[in-house]
Amino acid sequence: MSTIISVRIRKDLKEKAKRLGINVRQVVEKALEESIKSEEKKELINTAKQIKALLGDVDEQEWLKALRESRDER
Repeated sequence: MSTIISVRIRKDLKEKAKRLGINVRQVVEKALEESIKSEEKKELINTAKQIKALLGDVDEQEWLKALRESRDER
């Protein structure tokens, strides 16, 4: 499924892209995908930092013990 978006660009850019055979839709789609991946990566890093801060007071040995016990319960 797809959707339509409108983007206003300079006329000379459109003409150059057309002359060079550049598929503007593909370029915009790829740039948008890369931007989304970048923002999702930033969100993931931020979430990991928040988790690390929350778990900062937890002793590593206690954490490993709890993890092993959880696995053994399955």
